[in-house]
Amino acid sequence: MNNTFLILKQEYLKRVKKKSFIILTILLPFLVAGVYGLVIYFSIKDDTEERKIAVYDESTLFLGQFDDTGATKYYFIPEDKYTELKTNLKGSGYYGLLYIPRDIYSNNQAQLISEKQLPIELAEQMERKLSRFIENDKRQKIIDESGIPDLDEKLAQTRTSVRLSTLKLSESGETTESSSIVAFIASYAMGLIIYFFVFMYGAMVMRSVMEEKKNRIIEVIISSVKPSQLMAGKVIGTALVGLTQVAIWVTLGGIGLVVVSSLFAPESAQQMGQSLMEAQGGMNPAAAQAVDSNQFTEVMGMISNLNLPLILFSFVFYFLAGYLLYSALLGAVGAAVDNDEDSQQMVFPVTFPLILSIMLLFPIAKNPEGQLAFWTSIIPFTSPVAMMARIPYGLPAWELLLSMFMLVLTTVGAIYAAAKIYRVGLLMYGKKVNLKELVKWLRYKN
Repeated sequence: MNNTFLILKQEYLKRVKKKSFIILTILLPFLVAGVYGLVIYFSIKDDTEERKIAVYDESTLFLGQFDDTGATKYYFIPEDKYTELKTNLKGSGYYGLLYIPRDIYSNNQAQLISEKQLPIELAEQMERKLSRFIENDKRQKIIDESGIPDLDEKLAQTRTSVRLSTLKLSESGETTESSSIVAFIASYAMGLIIYFFVFMYGAMVMRSVMEEKKNRIIEVIISSVKPSQLMAGKVIGTALVGLTQVAIWVTLGGIGLVVVSSLFAPESAQQMGQSLMEAQGGMNPAAAQAVDSNQFTEVMGMISNLNLPLILFSFVFYFLAGYLLYSALLGAVGAAVDNDEDSQQMVFPVTFPLILSIMLLFPIAKNPEGQLAFWTSIIPFTSPVAMMARIPYGLPAWELLLSMFMLVLTTVGAIYAAAKIYRVGLLMYGKKVNLKELVKWLRYKN
């Protein structure tokens, strides 16, 4: 046990003291936030590329009805020009050629010709223009034929936007406000984080074993340490590195939430709004309000209504159990091979269930009560990711306990099998390892 602790300490300090670990731990949250910020910015940023669209309206109903949108300009052309551009659009200066047929009201179809694959936003923009015009025109005809005064205004008053408020009923009969969107984001994020950490730190164990084996350092180490102690020290030491990193991120996240909550408090928001209004020379308070504190408070309330203690406990459990399962298997792979090419061939079958679980994460989070979600959260090799995607939605206690029991049982068996492979493979050089050879190693008694 003393040797295991020494190896654990060495593995832990070796990784934690690295400058790369410190820099990555501190900067990664800001880097992720920055990347998502850039994605959001470029998603909402207006398209500034100028495009000229030639429009031939065979129905003559849309003439002059297409207003320019941003950098997209529309030019109506006669039939002879359309016939020319249809076969010779290149070099004309037009990005695309829009053809509106005579029977568009009956078939609801138009045609757009372009040399390039159109951006989805541009295609949707044209569809909205055509659809909105036809809808308004049909509605106007109904208004004219009805003879009812102010029918347009009366129809406009019937337009209603319904907001669905979702409440969650507890076993005691109390209701709390919930949000499907918040639960979906939480479930997807939890599953993604578990996948990231299990895969990353499991691979660390494998690379560490392969490096020591390749450099023949392992021969010196096991002269005074049992292989099982060496494996336990590496696995547990790397696990503590992961938990240290998670703890730092949780602490930073908590501090960030406190700071943001104080900024978005009603009194702070009011002060910010007043300051901005004074700076703008007494402009409209509605326009001067910098943030919508009510929406932020509502979102924070929905997050707090999640079962955060259960989510945190489950995260730690599935992180540790999933990590122990895959790090033991990957450590065995590192001990069984002595070159990168062989390791790549053996890593894929071992990690395929984990990769499959991340591929199924979206449908699991979308339907957490379905058969796919149930079985992937029970099968131990996929449960670390799949179960974390289900927990924010709430699930029967027996399913969670069964999943945990199956994962612990499989992890213990995997560690036992991996330890036997690890013990034999550490000093095995120059021999191609296959499934038959691994089974033979598992049968060795000493």
